[in-house]
Amino acid sequence: MNVRLLTLIKGSRAPHRTIRSTLTLANAAWLSVIAALGLSLLGIYAIDLVGRPTAGGAFDLAPLAWKQVVFLILGLLAAVIVALPHYRILSLAAWPATVVVLGLLVFLLAPGVPKWLVSPTNGARAWINLGPVNLQPAELAKIVFVLVVARYMRFRRTHREVRGLIVPGIIAFVPMALITLQPDLGSASLFVPSLFAMLVAAGARLRHVGVIMLAGLLAAPASWPLLRPYQKERFIALVHQVQGDRSREQDINFQSFTAQRLVGAGGLAGNSDARTRALVRFNRLPEAHNDMVFAVVVNRFGALGGVAVFGVYLLWLGGALLTAVLCREPVGRMLCVGLAAFVAVQMVINVGMTIGLLPIIGITLPFISYGGSSMLASWIMTGLILNVALRRPMPPFRPSFEYGDDDA
Repeated sequence: MNVRLLTLIKGSRAPHRTIRSTLTLANAAWLSVIAALGLSLLGIYAIDLVGRPTAGGAFDLAPLAWKQVVFLILGLLAAVIVALPHYRILSLAAWPATVVVLGLLVFLLAPGVPKWLVSPTNGARAWINLGPVNLQPAELAKIVFVLVVARYMRFRRTHREVRGLIVPGIIAFVPMALITLQPDLGSASLFVPSLFAMLVAAGARLRHVGVIMLAGLLAAPASWPLLRPYQKERFIALVHQVQGDRSREQDINFQSFTAQRLVGAGGLAGNSDARTRALVRFNRLPEAHNDMVFAVVVNRFGALGGVAVFGVYLLWLGGALLTAVLCREPVGRMLCVGLAAFVAVQMVINVGMTIGLLPIIGITLPFISYGGSSMLASWIMTGLILNVALRRPMPPFRPSFEYGDDDA
């Protein structure tokens, strides 16, 4: 009886003791760090290819490339900062951070905001002008969303039932709705895959998740009347491409066809530095340093280079998911899965846009595309994954997201 009582007491204290941990310097998250650094350096080179007609020296970069170097340094500092405190301490700030981020998203939509502070770019009110840089709150919303869901779902079982999926769905719907109103369909579309990945990792029944996904796909056509005219044009343009209709090649499909030509011109092994600079310059690819940067990379390094980029992303994802597998604590596990889903889906959509398989909806390529907010968010994600991997929770553990076969 005394042994059983002692076991119960230890079990009741377990959730509070899991914040105690031992540092593990040799861990899988370093794979993500190495991959992130490699992708970031590749992005700086690709941006320089776009920004300069001729190659310069090692320290003679295009202005935008130098700005990307600064963004990388800031991203590295942010990664170190978020990796220092225990991730469970950071999760305590999830709800206050949500209030701040939602406030910023509402601020973007508020009438009467001066145009010098919030100016529409490509038709979307998505950036706050802070002088030297533009802040995109949607990028921060992705990280806060994962923190909130991880915090909310720790040690819960309600998500094993359909009604238990309502609250996580609401948590995702609020930022998605605000981002859609900007309108920024690209960023808004990333939240649902991340939520589903976290639910599956938490033990949600696959049949429930599958039914919700099917219902969402069937209901998607009902949103057509709500789309802006230029958003509808993007989907119509994709249909024209699939049908082989090139009548709008110099119109709505100019960006897509130009990107595909540059990808095809890369061949198997790519072009020289000088030839790539000339091709990108004279083809006038819109957003070559941003949404379409993958076309520049493949033109320079060819199909083999594109496959290698995929391999580096898989290395990043492998480090994140291996960290999740080895983590016995629910908040850390959910963090890694949710962040990995955001990066994976964003990468797939961006590449799909570039090669003409998906409509162009304004999705950047993580670590590679130009942008301070994107670089900062990507490195914060990497820092959080390293944070989880560095800290191995001390036993005893409270069971989390582990269900027997009779509960499947």
